[in-house]
Amino acid sequence: MRMNPRWCFCVLLLLPVFMQARAQSSLDGPADQIFMNAVVYTGLETQAFVNEAKKKSTILLVPTNKRILRAQAIAVRGDRIVGVASNGSIQKFKGSKTRIVDLNGRFVMPGFNDAHLHLANAGFEKVQLSLVGVKSLDEMKARIAERAKTAAPGEWLQGRGWDHTLWPNQQLPTRQDLDTVTGDHPAIFERVDGHIAIANSAALRQAGITRTTTDQPGGRIDRDQNGEPTGIVREKAAEALLALVPAPTPAQRRQALELALAELAQWGVTSAQDNSDWQDFLVFEELQREGKLTARITEWLAFDDPLSVLEQHRAHHPATDPMLHTGMLKGFLDGSLGSRTAALLAPYSDDPKNSGVPRYDQTALSQMARERALAGFQLGFHAIGDRAVAMALEAFADAEDYVRQRAATRQPRQFRFRVEHAQVIAPAQFARFHDLEVIASMQPNHLLTDMNWALSRLGPERAKTSYPWAQFLGNDVPLAFGTDYPVEPVTPFRGIYAALTRKNESGTKEYFPDQKLDIDSILIAYTRGAAYAEFAEDEKGALAPGRLADFIVLDRDITKATPSEILKSKVLRTVVGGKTVYPAK
Repeated sequence: MRMNPRWCFCVLLLLPVFMQARAQSSLDGPADQIFMNAVVYTGLETQAFVNEAKKKSTILLVPTNKRILRAQAIAVRGDRIVGVASNGSIQKFKGSKTRIVDLNGRFVMPGFNDAHLHLANAGFEKVQLSLVGVKSLDEMKARIAERAKTAAPGEWLQGRGWDHTLWPNQQLPTRQDLDTVTGDHPAIFERVDGHIAIANSAALRQAGITRTTTDQPGGRIDRDQNGEPTGIVREKAAEALLALVPAPTPAQRRQALELALAELAQWGVTSAQDNSDWQDFLVFEELQREGKLTARITEWLAFDDPLSVLEQHRAHHPATDPMLHTGMLKGFLDGSLGSRTAALLAPYSDDPKNSGVPRYDQTALSQMARERALAGFQLGFHAIGDRAVAMALEAFADAEDYVRQRAATRQPRQFRFRVEHAQVIAPAQFARFHDLEVIASMQPNHLLTDMNWALSRLGPERAKTSYPWAQFLGNDVPLAFGTDYPVEPVTPFRGIYAALTRKNESGTKEYFPDQKLDIDSILIAYTRGAAYAEFAEDEKGALAPGRLADFIVLDRDITKATPSEILKSKVLRTVVGGKTVYPAK
């Protein structure tokens, strides 16, 4: 989007007025740091900036005729922004001890807020056996064989990241395939999406899985034509087997999480809404006490945990801590399209006997949702298929009615229920998202992988409303964007490219281009929209006086770059709370 130069100049002249309209007690006085000579993309429209200056909480999630305010400099005191202005006007914040950082015309924007990722899984993928990118079963077996050579006797072999849709025959591996390279070691390796896994015969024996083992609700054991387990375990069956693997030590958890946090900083992610274990949250606390936590973490709790445990975990750490706290309850309603475990209202077009694996009974789901919503928890459900989405919306509607009928106060409550992924949407469901004010928490980068087979999974008619970013915005449904790291790389630039183009990275394939978005809507979804999804829209997601000083410096203006250039973008500096946590070398 190219702005009228005269309009930009007027905005810069008005910026000091906007700043002075804020409460002077918190903004007056010298800054600790001034970052100047930049192209500052504030993330706020002009009117929204004025409203913030008047201490109003007007945040336009789906703005029309967007004109994002730009500036030249940012003044920071402590962990907060105290001024956003022209180079000349920012001088009012300069004191004798103020540090001046000349950004030499670089592009500055709010730090990315990844609305959906799995930091522990990402870190362990780096320290365990990574199968990301293997192009064949033989390559997968070779990597496993190398790992087996260094394993202690009886040690479990574990890893993740394989994707059979990248292989020439696209056939799932079997336990016999693993047995040839794993020896006596029990072994299990999760697919890239984490919704199915392949286990060898030794692991199946430890789990007591035989031809007579029955499938439990929400899980499935694949079998060959003779009824014998193939080694593929799906959803809750995979979870049960993974539970047999010895838990990592605190030191191993810390190593994994530090690796994942370093990658966040490298890619400009200043806030992360994370789905890891409670023990991982305790490691984040340790890092925070040591001053080594380099991203703001909102840790999700497990929807399935008993309510008493959830309340105990919520009370464990201050909810007002802007650096680290617990957030919504995450529940898994289905699996993934790549594994054909996403729950669909009609069978898969390329697997007519299969409609996926719903992981809950609707009655039980709604009952749990009512109890947890009444206890004040935000709810978010992983729902990829349209059947799972229908279950989520039904549970949300039921929970909201239940809470409103029993609320001890008539004070209105914002529920901000979330559907995570929301990849396959039935046409009638858009209106229900809007009516229930449900947030669509989505990951555009998934399309870069999924477009290779999504049309065959769904068929052309159902695919029209899959990955429907534009249709959600057209129905005034808030979008919150993330990456689902490590299912996809954590770099936000791939997601920006996908949402702009609906094309693969080589530009040779396009997927229903009517659902693509403009650059401002995309950046809002990755910043303000993600902040709104975690009740933090007044603190994060934009650059304005009084907000947290979380911003990034890029090597190019991505609002003016071509899509292919955006893919090549580099982060030069990542700043969290005024501290530089990543300086490019």
